[in-house]
Amino acid sequence: MISQKYIRGLVEQKIKEMPYFIVDVNVSSSNSIRVEIDGDQGVNIADCVEISRHIEGSLDREQEDFELTVSSAGMDQPFKILRQYQRYLNREVTVKTNSGNKLQGKLLSANEDEIVLETSRKERIEGKKKKETIIENKHIPMNEIKETKVVISFK
Repeated sequence: MISQKYIRGLVEQKIKEMPYFIVDVNVSSSNSIRVEIDGDQGVNIADCVEISRHIEGSLDREQEDFELTVSSAGMDQPFKILRQYQRYLNREVTVKTNSGNKLQGKLLSANEDEIVLETSRKERIEGKKKKETIIENKHIPMNEIKETKVVISFK
């Protein structure tokens, strides 16, 4: 069986000269290899092909057959690593917590311990006719986050 650590090493070797980072490397028991990469400016297909060829050239199909997929981490997919949170700072995201709450707001900061989300809601203030927008920063511990996704908008 092909080692996940070996594949990760091949990818790291190749992307050190590229503006990318590894999101996930997965090798199944049937040698189905899936590599997900991302970058602050996105990922282009030509670079995925280049990384794929680098991996393929380092493996011997005569020794072990495999299936290989190298792709960018899709914008519609949940974040898997801290670097993705940092890539999408100041963007609108949705966060599902382990307790089932769903929050949406601007991602202000992210570190190993928590994220800070700027949320807003309309609320009627006593003595006023119109509802006012209340903006608050919510600190959400990383260990309470079930899933975070970027909100895709076409503005």
